Amino acid sequence: MLFNFFSRLGAPLTNTLIKLGFACRFLLAILRHSGSSLLRPRLTLREIWFAGVLSVLIISVSGLFVGMVLALQGYDTLQRFGASSSLGVLVALSLVRELGPVVAALLFASRAGSAITAEIGLMKVTEQLSAMEMMAVNPIARVVAPRFWGGVISMPLLAAIFSAMGILGGYLIGVKLLGLDDGSFWSQMQGAVDFRLDVMNGIIKSFFFGFAVSLIAVFEGYDAPPTAEGISRATTRTVVTSSLVILALDFILTAFMFTGI
Repeated sequence: MLFNFFSRLGAPLTNTLIKLGFACRFLLAILRHSGSSLLRPRLTLREIWFAGVLSVLIISVSGLFVGMVLALQGYDTLQRFGASSSLGVLVALSLVRELGPVVAALLFASRAGSAITAEIGLMKVTEQLSAMEMMAVNPIARVVAPRFWGGVISMPLLAAIFSAMGILGGYLIGVKLLGLDDGSFWSQMQGAVDFRLDVMNGIIKSFFFGFAVSLIAVFEGYDAPPTAEGISRATTRTVVTSSLVILALDFILTAFMFTGI
């Protein structure tokens, strides 16, 4: 009886480790076949359009409103300490360092990541992947790798758009609505934001987020059971797992970048 208890307790852990091992092998297969995929850039460009360009609207609108809310909350706090002129610095550093990469990655996982998983899962259900193998076409090189690299390339660009729109939203609220000095808003932001420490670290974060989300999306789609319920669960797992991985990676990267751990 005790043996059965420990067997049931260890089964989820064993299955998780097996899946992680399969995911690592899957990543190696993607990297091995990326050369032939990148030699046909039209495939990757089409996936950049699907994952990146089609996400610009939700990224831009979300970034604008996040910047507006951040400016309203920040102004209320800074005004208590007589530092309302530093609103531009607060908005810019919050977006470039943290909110821009993280929120953009969460939105990317919800819109593009789930769509990639569903698309590959449907190709598996309709046996398109099996048909490619029968025609001596490697589905990882033809289907998976372009979608993976399309997501990796798109994510830093989307994070930059999110941060830019957020700063614009902060400017509209801080300068146009609350009446802060225009020159002070931009000059203090320019003096406080460092390209290497702030902007580059945000770009590095967004690259890691894009890598993780794209890998999870293509893996869950390729590994999904060929049923409607299987695709539905795989799509849900993509969003949930991506969100948790993004937040965990954000903590680890922030610890290395800004605290020197």
